[in-house]
Amino acid sequence: MENNEKKEKKEKVPRHKMPEQDPKVRIHNYNEVPIGYSEETAMKEAERCIQCKKPGCRTGCPVGVDIPAFVKLIAEGKFIEAAWKLKEDSALPAVCGRVCPQESQCEKFCILGKKDEPVAIGRLERFAADFERNSGQVKIPEITAKNGKKVAVVGAGPAGLTVAGDLIKLGYEVTIYEALHKPGGVLVYGIPEFRLPKSIVEAEINYLEKLGVKVVCNAVIGRLETIDELFAEGYDAVFLGVGAGAPVFMGIPGENLSGIYSANEYLTRSNLMKAYLFPEYDTPIVRGKNVAVIGGGNVAMDSVRTALRLGADNAYIIYRRSEVELPARAEEVHHAKEEGVQFKLLTNPVEYIGDANGWVTGIKCVEMELGEPDESGRRRPVEKKGSEFVIDVDTVVVSVGTNANPIIPMTTPGLETNKWGYIVADEETGKTSREGVYAGGDIVTGSATVILAMGAGKKAAASIHEYLSNK
Repeated sequence: MENNEKKEKKEKVPRHKMPEQDPKVRIHNYNEVPIGYSEETAMKEAERCIQCKKPGCRTGCPVGVDIPAFVKLIAEGKFIEAAWKLKEDSALPAVCGRVCPQESQCEKFCILGKKDEPVAIGRLERFAADFERNSGQVKIPEITAKNGKKVAVVGAGPAGLTVAGDLIKLGYEVTIYEALHKPGGVLVYGIPEFRLPKSIVEAEINYLEKLGVKVVCNAVIGRLETIDELFAEGYDAVFLGVGAGAPVFMGIPGENLSGIYSANEYLTRSNLMKAYLFPEYDTPIVRGKNVAVIGGGNVAMDSVRTALRLGADNAYIIYRRSEVELPARAEEVHHAKEEGVQFKLLTNPVEYIGDANGWVTGIKCVEMELGEPDESGRRRPVEKKGSEFVIDVDTVVVSVGTNANPIIPMTTPGLETNKWGYIVADEETGKTSREGVYAGGDIVTGSATVILAMGAGKKAAASIHEYLSNK
């Protein structure tokens, strides 16, 4: 009876809020919005976990982190041990603790969530990873003796980093080839500093390098060297984690006016070219006063919140469906609203208006209403006749999706792609149509989440290991 009472009491402890920067302060800086749990709060939150016999949280994690084990260690005050436990399964815990959509993955299956709020697994993951990094007690696990086999990883994003982290521990020699001048992929060029500090990504990559992973930057595979040339150099397998970085536009009149960016260019200039450190770095980016972002996903939220920090007086989200259908995480939408982003929902751009010098000055929009569901299951937006109106802008960021970069498929004979140009790969193994070539992440699925790319990397690493062990 006593145990039942204890359990009942445990369930009634409310989920601990994450302390955050004040919205009025944070729109003028690039520091992280959530400040992180204190040691005391982390322990209290971890104590909410009832350590179920069949932990659903673990099945909800694409990389299979032993969630109950690391949470229990935090509850016991064993913070370093919790971080080490996390790193057994995840190469990027400090990243995942910040950008994973935990609410639709691990936390969705937490049993406490049935009657109450789930354990804040993501916040606890972030706490443990940060504690280890800040304490300077980063543990380098023992590496299996080298097995004499070499693997090339193309792309230093979340999928590629995960493959490298898993294979280096199994004794492979691993080299990552990255097209840009900094490794990290979407973690550094896409996700802004206020959501994922560059220093944290750098620390996670330094950890992989300490394990023995070699990282070569400014290396555009398909141009510098082809996949066939990598095999000729002695690589036994190749993993393609090149992401989906080609921009998509809407094909409406006036799209070539100056001041209209793809979200990819806008965020890359801000993140990698340090536009956010103006005037210290005078990156050529329009510092708009009236900025509209077209789209409703996480990338759109990142873009519009960046525009505010770059000095916009008015920052708009223009999205053709209603708030219910917004694909961005609820937390991102909440933060954007707190910061003063103006949402123009059920609104669709039909034309850009420009001045005599070719700069954008306005967006002609139409109002939409929701009709029957389409193939995505969401209600299809239908234009309201005679509802045109104009929004005055000086900068537009188009965030309506991305396409696959064609360079690798174009230069790799026999590599099968689908009708959209994405590489065809087995969902469970990452195998492509070319022997010894594996792929995962956005280049296979199209734009998705960091954790799903990591999950694909984990499966591909296991598959590569099996393939090379039997070869």
